[in-house]
Order: sequence, then C-alpha cells, then structure tokens
Amino acid sequence: MDSYSIIEKPHLTEKSMNAIDKNNELTFKVRRTASKAQIKNAFEELYEVKVERVNTQITSKGEKVAYIKLEAEHSAEDIAVKMGVF
Repeated sequence: MDSYSIIEKPHLTEKSMNAIDKNNELTFKVRRTASKAQIKNAFEELYEVKVERVNTQITSKGEKVAYIKLEAEHSAEDIAVKMGVF
C-alpha cells in the first residue's frame, strides 16, 4: 500500500496541539483499513524519522485517527512546522 494513501491528513484539535509540545506526538487521520505497523512504516518513510509507538482510535464519525509518538531524538514540533500546522 502506498504511504500517501495510508496517511490522509493531520488531525488538528486542541488536544493534538498540546500533544505536539508535551508528548512529542503527532495526530493524523489515516486509512481505516491500515494496521499500526503499516502506519508506522508509512510515517517513517514520508517524514524520515523514527516512530516509538502508534495508537489508533476510531471516532464516532467512523474515521480512524492515529496518535504517532516519535523517538526522543526527533521533534514533533519541527515536523508540524514543516507541514504548516503552526
């Protein structure tokens, strides 16, 4: 599966913005059929960083959201700036 088809777009809420600073974590809407391993590999390929863990949640709207925690040597804030979140 293509990395661009797995990770659809950033999921921006007040909670996700706080997670960028406090937990070194980014939040994305992802393809509903994607596994955690596929999400991790796709994110590492697209942004060239190491991922510590991936947690997923399916919202009440039926969308799958992935919480992607980065390794300590990489900054979620730097990636968010490159994407234009800030």
